[in-house]
Amino acid sequence: MFRPALRPLSRRFPSSLIRPLSTATPLLSKPTTTTTTPSIGQLPADSTTQFEANLAAFRGKQASQQEAARQKATEAAAAARAAVTDPNSPEAVAAAAAGSAEGGPDIKTGGVFSKLLHGSSEAQHDTYQIQESFSKVLARGKYVHELVFHRVRPDKVDEYVELIGTEYPRVANDPRAEVKLVGSWNTEIGEGDTFLHIWEYNGYSGYHSTQRYLDGLPQTQKYKKEVRKYLQSRSNSLAQEFSFWPTTPPRALGGVFELRSYTLHPGNLLEWETHWRRGLVARQSQGMEGVGAWFTQIGGLNEVHYLWQFGDLRGRQILREKSWQAEGWADTVHKTIPLIAKMQSKILLPLPWSPVK
Repeated sequence: MFRPALRPLSRRFPSSLIRPLSTATPLLSKPTTTTTTPSIGQLPADSTTQFEANLAAFRGKQASQQEAARQKATEAAAAARAAVTDPNSPEAVAAAAAGSAEGGPDIKTGGVFSKLLHGSSEAQHDTYQIQESFSKVLARGKYVHELVFHRVRPDKVDEYVELIGTEYPRVANDPRAEVKLVGSWNTEIGEGDTFLHIWEYNGYSGYHSTQRYLDGLPQTQKYKKEVRKYLQSRSNSLAQEFSFWPTTPPRALGGVFELRSYTLHPGNLLEWETHWRRGLVARQSQGMEGVGAWFTQIGGLNEVHYLWQFGDLRGRQILREKSWQAEGWADTVHKTIPLIAKMQSKILLPLPWSPVK
């Protein structure tokens, strides 16, 4: 999220219309102790049992909120239909105006000069339809997510966690910043002393406005100077969610996380999405719990990141093995393997202030 002027030593990581629950960051407070980095040895012996109980409670609450949202939408639609009995009524005029505003670009205006620049209205229409289709197939489009990787000096990990544990809750709790912290994690298995932070912005314009606001704060400038002392390297990418997999809202299920990252051969993203959309159904049918799925647009290109959550590593093993029993999963693997240039897996543990943990 913040970009201290540090030259990286390495970049090993090539990196319903109603949203039922948003990834809105709950009020975060600095934990009483943040200097101890979480480790897998701190998981309780019954971690999987606790995880499954927490997951069931979370899904029950989510279902109740979704049903309430659907009921509210149904009542609003019924009221609107009852009110609009005259096509010339204010309600009908407003609805027509809203529909026109959402109908895409006006490709029938602009005259000869517009045609010279953009082609005929028919060509413009075809281009618009292609762009719209591609966007709708791949991305939800409303949010932009920033994936930030910090590789920390081994002797400065505790100081880094202490600093981030103060700064990130401050930013997440500032309504003027207009940014939501999805989560913060430490790498337990993979590239050691590496931390992942995921931020959610209201599109690219929201990213710009957030950075402008934060850069004007003395606290931000102080943070940037301080964090440089602790980093070996850093990298970040701007990404969007896959349309079939919205990022989870804040929750505390416990357990461990797995970040699976794939670098695809250029030109294969749409085919990848087609196969994975089907494969995800197979995975979910066996109880695998996803956190989010993103494809990069700026930064490391042709990259796809999936974040999963499990009770523990044994629970992960069981669920992944069960996936092979689900219809369609073997076919998904068979068809996606040729699309991959590079892949890697990291086991992560959430930091104390992480909204998703």
